[in-house]
Amino acid sequence: MINLFGFDVPAWAFDWTGSLCVVVSLVFLFGKRLAYWHWSNASLLPYFLLFTAGGQWMLAGLQVTYLIFGVHGLYLWHLERRRDAGEIRFNEPLWYSVTWVASLAIFAYTVAVTDFSQAWNWVQFGAVSLALVANFATTRKWAWGWPVWIGVNAVQAVYFQHLGLWGLFGLQFVLAGMSVYGWLEWRRQERHGRARRQQPAGA
Repeated sequence: MINLFGFDVPAWAFDWTGSLCVVVSLVFLFGKRLAYWHWSNASLLPYFLLFTAGGQWMLAGLQVTYLIFGVHGLYLWHLERRRDAGEIRFNEPLWYSVTWVASLAIFAYTVAVTDFSQAWNWVQFGAVSLALVANFATTRKWAWGWPVWIGVNAVQAVYFQHLGLWGLFGLQFVLAGMSVYGWLEWRRQERHGRARRQQPAGA
């Protein structure tokens, strides 16, 4: 049970609520739609409460970095859309790197408060490290981020099975399958974009 505003809420409620939001978010991510960030951000609160209640500090800290990436990614995609429409120009190197300072600071803090004498915390560390890389690739709309997410799912499946978080455990297999589709879809979009750019003007 997790006490929330004086009410005892079962842990599975946070587990499954966050999982549902993540699945919905990926549906929007396939098409690189801004709604992805809204649903992804919505999953963070139940996961944060779940992980802090269980003392999984690196995973809890990861939710904070996800929020930073989420707000940054949402605004960055908005800027890119306006840039591609020829409406504005913006400082791309600054915007593409700005989240890393805060994200790595939070990651360093959660590593510092984690007891690495427990072997399972190394599994948590591996999952969080991969997730940071995958999240950055998602922010930049790079297709190679999808296989990294599959690696995250594999490591997290082992960890969540250990914790008995069955919603999150099952979710990893759903997400891995969706990531395969997302990877193929983004690669198809990239090939289509290259083909259009290579067409002679007026063709």
